[in-house]
Amino acid sequence: MITALVMGEPARRQIAARTKGIAAGFRAIYGPFTEFFMRKGALLVLLFILLHKIGDTLANLTARLLLDDKGYTNDEIAIYDVGVGFWAFLIGIFVGGVLYSRLGMKRSVLLSLVLMGVSNLSFAALAAVDKTNLGLAATFTFENFASGIGGVTVVAYFAALTDLRFTASQYALISAAASIVGRVLTGTTAGALVEAFGYVNFYLFTTAAALPGIVLFWLMMRAGLIDASIGTAGTVKAEGGGEGAERG
Repeated sequence: MITALVMGEPARRQIAARTKGIAAGFRAIYGPFTEFFMRKGALLVLLFILLHKIGDTLANLTARLLLDDKGYTNDEIAIYDVGVGFWAFLIGIFVGGVLYSRLGMKRSVLLSLVLMGVSNLSFAALAAVDKTNLGLAATFTFENFASGIGGVTVVAYFAALTDLRFTASQYALISAAASIVGRVLTGTTAGALVEAFGYVNFYLFTTAAALPGIVLFWLMMRAGLIDASIGTAGTVKAEGGGEGAERG
């Protein structure tokens, strides 16, 4: 918040025209939706937003069940999740920023999706062995490191999807949609899946659940839909005054 206050508003910020009346109020509500869905590939982008985090959400929201059943104490969870995991998350954020600047948006997002999917395998490995604090530390290190990278690259992609006139509304909707499917599945079926599959197979399932999002993003890259669906917040003025896209 201090950084935002010091830096101030970006020069290219746009404010939607402020009009009064009931009709104007409704336009303020549906404007962010209609602007987004008028873009090429908008439905596939929405499908990606809904699918990409299913496996990660399922794995993370059921992890405490695994740890409790394995006999880990609250102190052990706090030390290795909050303690070790916190620093791994910060390192992942730094690495994510480097990857984004070096690889560009599309390749860094694809890499982070793969890492977040693979990180679910660490929970499967933890479930397969007896209680081990070293394994717990390794699991949370890998999981938080991958989440830190994704927290930079995927969030930057979602921010680039917004229109400069509707950044707050569109980003709020995108971020909410990103985890809603995984949370609904966790609240309704995760317990039954754990009982039916066992922990090891359940976390292998969550790894497989990450594949559709990875494959869909790769196909969108190949088809050029990532670039076509980027909003005005994802473009920058090129040298010479023209509009160019900074998409990686």
